[in-house]
Amino acid sequence: MKEIEEYLNNIPMWADKKNSLTDIRRYLEAMDNPDDAMRIIHVAGTNGKGSVCSYLTSMLHEAGFSVGTFISPHLETIRERFLVDGEMVSEEEFGQAFEQVKALADRMTSVGLNPPTYFEFLFYMSMVIFRKAGPDFVILETGLGGRLDVTNVIRKPVLTVLTSLSMDHMQYLGNTLAEIAGEKAGIMKEGVPAVYDANCPESLPVIEHRAELLGCPVYPVSRRDYTFLGRDDGEPRIAIRTIDGGQVVVTIPSQAEYQMMNVTVAVRAVGVLRSRRIAWLSAADVARGVRCSYWPGRMEEVLPGVYLDGAHNEGGIQALSATISRLQQETGRPVSLMFGAMSDKAHGKMIRDLCRGIRVQRVTIAHVDSGRSAGAEELAKEFRQELACPIEAFDTVEEAWRDFLNHKGEGLAFCAGSLYLIGSVKGILHERHNI
Repeated sequence: MKEIEEYLNNIPMWADKKNSLTDIRRYLEAMDNPDDAMRIIHVAGTNGKGSVCSYLTSMLHEAGFSVGTFISPHLETIRERFLVDGEMVSEEEFGQAFEQVKALADRMTSVGLNPPTYFEFLFYMSMVIFRKAGPDFVILETGLGGRLDVTNVIRKPVLTVLTSLSMDHMQYLGNTLAEIAGEKAGIMKEGVPAVYDANCPESLPVIEHRAELLGCPVYPVSRRDYTFLGRDDGEPRIAIRTIDGGQVVVTIPSQAEYQMMNVTVAVRAVGVLRSRRIAWLSAADVARGVRCSYWPGRMEEVLPGVYLDGAHNEGGIQALSATISRLQQETGRPVSLMFGAMSDKAHGKMIRDLCRGIRVQRVTIAHVDSGRSAGAEELAKEFRQELACPIEAFDTVEEAWRDFLNHKGEGLAFCAGSLYLIGSVKGILHERHNI
């Protein structure tokens, strides 16, 4: 297992040229087109993709369907990207898939194709794993974008889903929300129904225009499609309007405000499957599926009053800040922050948005173990421009985590800014607390 992960992690050093979608299709043809036999739900967006995939997986599973799920990124081990009925594949299955794709790559490069990039390699592995598992549905999360994403080589998904959009990866996807929407909406296929988050006015004309060109039945979802009913032990209970004019009531296992919209998108998606007679799910299946779902590193309470959230872009940080503000108002408790970010993110704006509307007693900055990590002192300087509380910077995540817990006191503590940071903290938690 260790040798396989080392091989995969070293791929970017020698396979830096991405294959075209045409060439990726040739790879799949050499595998006898496994995706053509799968009922695929294709999911793209800036924020919420992983959560929506988790809710879809759980709801379909509760209804008696088997589900394969391909997600990214992972937090601790690459195997997290390959789920069957919500559980990551075994080391044996992972190893077998790796060997098959390695042999495939050797054959294809011998006839002149580029070797697979890191994400291409993992996508091919997912096809091997899911063909063997034979699930009723495959939920496929895009990587960076949509239009040119490796996963967009699939030809006929049963449904496409677009989650919320915000500014992220602008160097690849565009400098406006409309441009980003154009890339994400590239996963839409002719005649295939599309469910999409309709809260962003800049993106709507782009999505709707593409849907019209392709003849896609459309199912827009907005905040008007759910009603907040209250909280059960802090967890939101909402009534979601269904396609047929009824409603389903669900309790979401998360403190996060943003999950109410993610759940609504996912519930609308399974409603479309039901209305088109692709899959039957009862209201009880939906409610149980939402209640039993689990998505690590997204407003995850790992110790009493200590939360990990993978927010790492403008939209994610704004949503997290709203949740922190609400929790602070409800409890009256002080807030501590632990933060780390990548250098290619707009971390100055992230910090300003995170600090807005909350009272912070202390900030701990971690230098994340990544070549892309922003400098801890640079981040500390940006926090000092916003806050007058103590702000400490550390060279390692482990040192920062120790300081973070030591100074938490009776307050609430939130760790955010980077999924790399969250993955490192999860590793520390497993080692020290078996969490």
